[in-house]
Amino acid sequence: MNAKMNTMKPITEIGKMIGIEPDQLIPYGKYMAKIPHQLIKDFESKKNGKLIIVTAITPTPAGEGKTTTSIGLSLGLNRIGKKAIVTLREPSLGPVFGVKGGATGGGKAQVLPMEEINLHFTGDIHAVSAAHNLLAAMIDAHIHNGNELNIDVRKVRWPRTIDMNDRALRNVVVALGGSSNGFPRETGYVITAASEVMAILCLAENVNDLKERLSKIIIGETVDGKYVTAGDLHAQGAMTALLKDALNPNLVQTTENTPVIVHGGPFANIAHGTNSIIATKLALKLADYVITETGFAADLGAEKFFDVVSKYADLKPDTVVLVASVRALKMHGGEDKKNLKNENLEALRKGMENLKVHIENIKKFGLPVVVAINKFPTDSSTEIKTVEEEVKKMGVRFALSEGFEKGGEGTELLAKTVIESIEKDKNDFHRLYDWNLPVKEKIETLAREIYRAGRVEYSADALSDIKKIEKTGYGHLPIIMAKTQSSLSDDPKVIGAPSGYTFTIREVKLSAGAGFIVPISGEIMTMPGLPKEPAAINIDVDEDGNITGLF
Repeated sequence: MNAKMNTMKPITEIGKMIGIEPDQLIPYGKYMAKIPHQLIKDFESKKNGKLIIVTAITPTPAGEGKTTTSIGLSLGLNRIGKKAIVTLREPSLGPVFGVKGGATGGGKAQVLPMEEINLHFTGDIHAVSAAHNLLAAMIDAHIHNGNELNIDVRKVRWPRTIDMNDRALRNVVVALGGSSNGFPRETGYVITAASEVMAILCLAENVNDLKERLSKIIIGETVDGKYVTAGDLHAQGAMTALLKDALNPNLVQTTENTPVIVHGGPFANIAHGTNSIIATKLALKLADYVITETGFAADLGAEKFFDVVSKYADLKPDTVVLVASVRALKMHGGEDKKNLKNENLEALRKGMENLKVHIENIKKFGLPVVVAINKFPTDSSTEIKTVEEEVKKMGVRFALSEGFEKGGEGTELLAKTVIESIEKDKNDFHRLYDWNLPVKEKIETLAREIYRAGRVEYSADALSDIKKIEKTGYGHLPIIMAKTQSSLSDDPKVIGAPSGYTFTIREVKLSAGAGFIVPISGEIMTMPGLPKEPAAINIDVDEDGNITGLF
């Protein structure tokens, strides 16, 4: 379905649906607006709605449809008379032009205006890039102009950033061309979604919290080994000035003209992978049901929401929707992508081991689960019935999601099933580990309980990193694992449900401003690269300015 066929309503009408008056919005054209984050104070007395977390099985090239299902669920809830908002992350230009394409759903379950949201939107990601790179520039300027802080040029750890997949920028040398250009040193780029500034924006509660977190960013070390922060460079004020508008969540609409809040864009494989705390908290005051999508599979975005984000935000999920597709399950069972249209119960049953692991993992947090199968036209009734029977054996609710083809009409059953889960299923939400445990114990708990590893192996650098983190008083922070999204393990080539393997940690980074520790496993990259045939080659603009090929 072409999103351009939908008739959008003025954003002021969408705001009124959730109790926001036109003069309270900051319009960005006719169909997009920012909601001042301070507005949440006007709704403090209102009771929070129910929080629904949407996650998925381990991603495959076959597609799972997590965003489409999240949007579709909101459509279904609104269709049956419930007041619902879906909160999503902002798309990054890297994946938009790379492999994944856009991130606004699909078919009859999309967020509009699709082209604007997938590209520049309201400029939030550009603001994050600017604030990040301002700090990088201030570091090199400080070193060039006398280096009063005695920063060790060899231990500057703050890279530059760009919102694009560009492997050539992973490792670069700056300040070449003579002494007037500064001190030459090795550095690199990360994609903006991997910037600590992005994580901070999404975890901050208000401007003062944002500024305080920015000041705590560790940019490197002095010659005698002490941490140097953005606050030491007095950079936090200017960085906050660049981010003050980006702190406000964005209001848009679905294909059925229901409200959507889109804000922030951290990746779940290298950051915490959820939209902003401000957006979620605001939505909970404005709706009876809030659907929050977490990035990639339940071992990444969902785990990080449960163990980290929920504690910082003081939020408790009411239920979890675990998205899968018959196609993806067959791929986990070893079926080739080109044969996915054919019925294959053997591959399906084998691939369901991945689904079962994610169900078990979610239950470890004491949360109820609803498995949503994102239906494709090629799915046979036998295959769907097989999945339903296996899911129900695990004591978990099941529903088909047909939002892509039918919009809200195709997700009414899912909506009703989710409400039943919230109202009837036991919820004993708790986190997997105590933040005050030693760093290695927290890492090993995740590796053993969530990734199903047999043991954890640390490089010498990783052990040194952990020792310094604990010695300097940061050992109490939670873990945000940087791990491949393509496998439960740290090896992207391993599909299904691996167990008993060795999980490797090659280095451990400290994001003191965001407030977490980042162990880096396997060969995970913080700057992706474009494939041989990127999505960008299919994108064009006609003479009237209409964008084509963006999905």
